[in-house]
Amino acid sequence: MENKAKGKRQKAEGNWARVILPPWSSTPARRAASRRAFDGSNMRRHVLRIPVSPFILGCALAAGAASAQPYPSKPVRIIVAAAPGGGTDFVSRLLGQKLGEALGQQVLIENRGGAGGTIGYEYGVKSAPDGYTLTMATGTYSINPSLYPIRFHPLNDFTPVIWVARGPYVIVVHPSLPAKNVRELIALAKARPGEITYGSSGQGAIVHLTTELFLHMAGIKMTHVPYKGGGPAMIDLIAGHIQLVFATAPLGLPHAKAGRVRALAVTTPERVPAEPGIPTVAESGVPGYEVTNWHGLIGPKGLPRPVVERLNGEMTKIIRQKEMEERLQTDGLTAVGGTPEQLYEQVRKELEQWRLVVQRAGVKVQ
Repeated sequence: MENKAKGKRQKAEGNWARVILPPWSSTPARRAASRRAFDGSNMRRHVLRIPVSPFILGCALAAGAASAQPYPSKPVRIIVAAAPGGGTDFVSRLLGQKLGEALGQQVLIENRGGAGGTIGYEYGVKSAPDGYTLTMATGTYSINPSLYPIRFHPLNDFTPVIWVARGPYVIVVHPSLPAKNVRELIALAKARPGEITYGSSGQGAIVHLTTELFLHMAGIKMTHVPYKGGGPAMIDLIAGHIQLVFATAPLGLPHAKAGRVRALAVTTPERVPAEPGIPTVAESGVPGYEVTNWHGLIGPKGLPRPVVERLNGEMTKIIRQKEMEERLQTDGLTAVGGTPEQLYEQVRKELEQWRLVVQRAGVKVQ
């Protein structure tokens, strides 16, 4: 009987939650029981088995979230998938400075060019979705999947933040070309198929595909001369070595104003506020033609909605400032803004558009 009672006492002592001493127990007995009940090994063995109320767990998680540092708590990077000095770099640095002031944190611009921008885009969309690595995307983001073996999904692996700005490409020709407008250019190209030469910033570049889309919709043929950048192409156009270029507004308009080249039309669906006298391609004989030189801020897949809304709100206020609108217009751009969904739709639409252009023209990159 004594052994059986002793075993029961040991079993009770193994679980501190079950140690119950009658009120008449001696003080030494209480102390001994207390020491046994709160022995470290017993506590580890049994405390972990106590079920936790979902309500208590929820409160703990909420408290942890509330104590987290507000976004942003450190510098933010904007990846530019191009070399320094270009139009995208200019826009990113211009807006990055203002965004940093609004967020109270430094915004760093990091250039990661190469492979038509695929290196920078892949790095950006594969970064941690915490809001500290963003990417300034352009039309090349929509073109690259049709030209390069990319290692991410162009629609599913990014989070749109805001459509920052858009602008036109400008059809500029050498003054010796006997075409004063797009209709005359089309008539001339039909009369001399393949004789007119046009330059671009490289095989598969957005300017190349922009021109190919125009040729297809106009039903004409020209000869492509690729260059290593838009600058060299413009130099040869001014020199008369080629006859036509679809140039970015900052590259083409100054030379048109100086009389070195002739501007025929812009590629956007509406005329440019800075040059209202230049008609659109669509109103000049190619209805439905539209290509936009756009810039949009994107993040990796899974970027938290509160972060997206914060960035969208701050950027909207920035691009709506009169000073910023004027600065963008000097680069031939117009502020856009709007919801993240509008930027997503622009990318979705262009992915299919450029896929068809690449397929029809048989464009390949080395």
